[in-house]
Amino acid sequence: MQKPSCGIDFGTSNSTVALADGQGARLIDLEGGQPTLPSAVFWDSEGEPPQFGRAAIAAYVEGEEGRLMRGLKSTLGSSLIHEKTRVGNRALPFTDIVGAFFGHLRARLEQEAPGLDRVVLGRPVHFVDDDPAGDAAAQDVLQEIAAKQGFREIAFQYEPIAAALHYEQGIAAEELVLIVDIGGGTSDFSIVRVSPERARKPDRQDDILANDGIRVGGTDFDRLLSLRQIMPHLGFNGRTADGKGLMPRHYYIDLATWHRINALYTSRTLTDLRALRQGAEKPELLERMIRVVTNRSGHALAMAAEATKVELSSEETAILRIGKIIGGPSVRVPRAAFDQAVEAPVARIRGMLDEVLRQAGLAAADIGTVFMTGGSSSLPVVRAAVAEALPGAPIASGDLLGSVGTGLALEARRRFG
Repeated sequence: MQKPSCGIDFGTSNSTVALADGQGARLIDLEGGQPTLPSAVFWDSEGEPPQFGRAAIAAYVEGEEGRLMRGLKSTLGSSLIHEKTRVGNRALPFTDIVGAFFGHLRARLEQEAPGLDRVVLGRPVHFVDDDPAGDAAAQDVLQEIAAKQGFREIAFQYEPIAAALHYEQGIAAEELVLIVDIGGGTSDFSIVRVSPERARKPDRQDDILANDGIRVGGTDFDRLLSLRQIMPHLGFNGRTADGKGLMPRHYYIDLATWHRINALYTSRTLTDLRALRQGAEKPELLERMIRVVTNRSGHALAMAAEATKVELSSEETAILRIGKIIGGPSVRVPRAAFDQAVEAPVARIRGMLDEVLRQAGLAAADIGTVFMTGGSSSLPVVRAAVAEALPGAPIASGDLLGSVGTGLALEARRRFG
């Protein structure tokens, strides 16, 4: 019996593993009956084996001693991937941390399809904006990590192209589709010619009319919401006691950035913050910041921001539940305030929509359907930007977190047979 083909979508926020055979593609169960696995790792301080996904987040929330890491994919496009970080009493390279998570995905795959060692991995159009060498290096690191976990043959496909392959399974006639994939760390855009007949072609390169992306995603929305609505309650943009200066910003930016949070948990940072408290106009706000760093509650704040962002996808207002974390007030956030906070990245998304149309030599009216995927594609402010760029074009959505994974498995079936 022929083995199924495998695709892995290693995402900034969530990851999936999919298998494809002659009947189609499906996501496999990764945790507790769920096909998605939050891209999170928790290391116990006592040296116990790491926990992954929801179990990792639960260990952190329940107060276990240890270290939570999220946004792992973001390290691939940064200098962090070549650095070490302290986990318990050890210093581990970030490549080993990402490798541990990848190994967990590989173990689940082995349970589902023993001996499968060929895979198509998803990748953003650009791991790094405007840096081809850095982009290639990031893919090379991911390939090395996958190879160390036992994959013998490794291929890559752009995530929006994979989403197009997923979308193509459900159409009856040829059309031009614009894929808008708003992921956790990147936003990718492709214009692809799709049809049931073209789905059988061995080479689809000629069907890709444009393909581009930017390093903007859901974690950027979380960060900007946090900086606007949470960090001022900890002293961000606060003034010095003499009224002549502002508090340093970099501590707050790190605290609002998923993959930088753990860098704050040092004795030096606490010493610096205590010194700043002495010269602050509102020392009680710095006291809250010290509380957060001392209690290592940065990820709890980030999760509160993320939860509020998700709630604002369907509600006009939401409560940022941070009172117990900071020892201060929780915050009511209107959707309009969130939209204002994320104006800059949404403007970049809007500009990229125009750019891919330009690359393809098309007008907005030429697009048959806009297919939106990725966790943050349901945000009203993002959908409004798409509607503005492509007035009148139908906007379709599939499995927001699973379409890339299933598309990658379909690509693996084409490549590996």
